[in-house]
Amino acid sequence: MRTHYCGQVNESLLDREIRLAGWVHRRRDHGGVIFVDLRDREGLVQIVFDPERAGLFVSAERLRNEFVVSVKGKVRHRPKGTENPNLPSGKVEVLALEMEILNRAETPPFMLDEDDVNEERRLQYRYIDLRRPVMQQRLRLRHRVISALRRYLDQQGFIDVETPILTKPTPEGARDYLVPSRTHPGKFFALPQSPQLFKQLLMMSGFDRYYQIARCFRDEDLRADRQPEFTQLDIETSFLNENQIMDITEGMIRQTFKEVLGVELTNPFPRLAYDKAMRLYGSDKPDLRIPLELVDVADLVKDCEFKVFAGPANAKDGRVAALRLPNGGELARSEIDEYTTFVTRYGAKGLAYIKVNDVARGREGLQSPIIKFLSDDALQGILKRCGGANNDVIFFGADKARIVNDALGALRLKLGQDRGLMKGEWAPLWVVEFPMFEWDEKDKRWIFLHHPFTSPKVTEVAEMEKDPGGIRSRAYDMVLNGTELGGGSIRIHNQEMQSSVFRMLGISDEQARKKFGFLLDALKSGCPPHGGIALGMDRLVMHMAGAPNIREVIAFPKTQTAWDPLTDAPADVSDAELKELHIRLHLPPAEKQ
Repeated sequence: MRTHYCGQVNESLLDREIRLAGWVHRRRDHGGVIFVDLRDREGLVQIVFDPERAGLFVSAERLRNEFVVSVKGKVRHRPKGTENPNLPSGKVEVLALEMEILNRAETPPFMLDEDDVNEERRLQYRYIDLRRPVMQQRLRLRHRVISALRRYLDQQGFIDVETPILTKPTPEGARDYLVPSRTHPGKFFALPQSPQLFKQLLMMSGFDRYYQIARCFRDEDLRADRQPEFTQLDIETSFLNENQIMDITEGMIRQTFKEVLGVELTNPFPRLAYDKAMRLYGSDKPDLRIPLELVDVADLVKDCEFKVFAGPANAKDGRVAALRLPNGGELARSEIDEYTTFVTRYGAKGLAYIKVNDVARGREGLQSPIIKFLSDDALQGILKRCGGANNDVIFFGADKARIVNDALGALRLKLGQDRGLMKGEWAPLWVVEFPMFEWDEKDKRWIFLHHPFTSPKVTEVAEMEKDPGGIRSRAYDMVLNGTELGGGSIRIHNQEMQSSVFRMLGISDEQARKKFGFLLDALKSGCPPHGGIALGMDRLVMHMAGAPNIREVIAFPKTQTAWDPLTDAPADVSDAELKELHIRLHLPPAEKQ
């Protein structure tokens, strides 16, 4: 039906007869000559319909956008002055000799070159949306990225192994999607949040180096970088430590960027301890393109009259930190008020600040409602520690450490974006030495920071149980431009340690046996030391494509409410289907039809 793709037609085909097939992108009637831009996945080419071929010309007059046609024609130079340097085919055109309309099309719900189409409408007509060149480019980029990752892992001796989609519900940090079993009434499968347990079992089975482009499912609150179903590159190895796993993964990402984008990422990636990341950036996934850092000043203000500062400065779980914005003295009061409103979204009660008008004048050269509460020594100490210079503004966060980190960490990102402070295009790094556990003040119990199969940096159970809050894990996260691309860890390969971690998390031996009995048994059957990592493919491709969110690099995504406008899923099922599954619905009154 065709000999060439549209976007591949160029001067090398001059004077040749070729066959093309695709969609009518645009039809133009210029002085009795009809021009049609024909489109396929490779691009556009201009087709010319000459009125001297009367029958063919009449057929061309009936063409409309998105008609599917097949054309036989002869390649020739475009007339001088009409070349299009923006197209690979821009120096040539095809004189139509024959044409067949393969299928007509109704007027599309939106034009392919529209930029402001409502996203829900785009998703409803995704098969039209995916015809747009930008979407074609993004999905083809995704294909090239995954192909590059596979090649690298194949070269490193990894084996691609599929793991089950229907599995057992296990706690991994989010709600499971449950699937009722017809053959086992009253029992449920779960869709996997990750292949975590199965890839560990593969290590116990001796496969040594495993990978999988895995589909994963999590029923959690959504946002721009989350979907109920997503894709991750899952990797697991035996007999390697965390540094070796990070080196392999880093080499894979570096090679993929070079192969796909022609970009040389920094070598090696910086490595930043979790505590330092939180102290300097208020985040465990800092964007290192922004040259702003948080500075602790609690010791300078702990004795001041300003209780907003003094209280957190003297509290065990408090923090007082400063964030200097160079040339921030240009900010109007209205802009500072907007930033104040912004940080309240993260739990902050306000945003104190000091404008530095003239460092040499000391207190008199500063402008702020709070300076009257601070001593000269405190003010000079703050300026010196922050590196304050003329025309700077220094923002402050004072509260529980978690709130200060969240609020100033978010403010740091916003200031970097608003003020054009980004340096460089790519800033990868590793964050390491995470705490093993966090204390949940609400439930009064320890919770895991990664997942309950992560190994602590101690080998003795008694040492871990003695000081849970002080124990570090053998976990590591890869971060790119402020986004966590993925995380991994060395796993627990000792049954006694695994059981102890479960108990630390409030999972009784009986509960652990019920949920993880197969894993605990496997750990007693000659389990090798092992570890791995999982990288989010959607997030990685989103960054590489320069897309605003992961929905833009997924062929058929859901909305932020986990709804599919294309198929109108999730959908009702019949009473007969529910009966066959031994399920009866008990809907809240407002949801009943």
